[in-house]
Amino acid sequence: MRLEKTLLLIEIADMGAVGEKREITLRELAERFSVSPQTVLRVLDELEREGMIARHVEGRKTYLEVSEKGLSFLEKLCERLEKVLYGGVILGEVVSGLGEGSYYVKLYSERIKEYLGFEPYPGTLNVRVIFPKTIFDALASVRPILIPGFVKDGRTFGDVKAYPVRINGIGGAIVIPSRTVHPPRIAEVIAPVNLRDSLGLKDGDRVKIKVVAEGE
Repeated sequence: MRLEKTLLLIEIADMGAVGEKREITLRELAERFSVSPQTVLRVLDELEREGMIARHVEGRKTYLEVSEKGLSFLEKLCERLEKVLYGGVILGEVVSGLGEGSYYVKLYSERIKEYLGFEPYPGTLNVRVIFPKTIFDALASVRPILIPGFVKDGRTFGDVKAYPVRINGIGGAIVIPSRTVHPPRIAEVIAPVNLRDSLGLKDGDRVKIKVVAEGE
């Protein structure tokens, strides 16, 4: 395994060498990356030359601290990773639902048409999220459209959050009821058409869902 400077810098920070010098041995780092101490020493030399870390040696003890430059680098890296990981793209796998989607879509049909601008097909496409970790990670930066709940025949139906999306050019929405039995890795998608038929999907097929931000 080739030890990258960025990985080693992250590891040093994760070991507590932020805002203080920490005693960290070459062997300790070598074991974490399954490389030789000599390899770790070479990469540490590079990080120190670039001003990413401060290193202090006392006898056989080595003290490391991530420098201000190193912290700034990690912050910028984190920002870029957030854009990549949570940029409104969901990769998932089509799965079968619980058979309740049609019932609830019909109940909310008029409100969906009013708030989302389309008459929904009476059913949902259920997608098991593969990336990112949960649907909430992908939707965190998007403001939902709130479809208000109602009371019918003495029964209360709660609010539903809707997030406009596109699947292969077809517009629709991920809907999240205020009370749901689905785990956070399952996305329920509604659309004006039967997405399974229109896109030729079956259980196990991979799909890419793009969250549509306001104004797009």
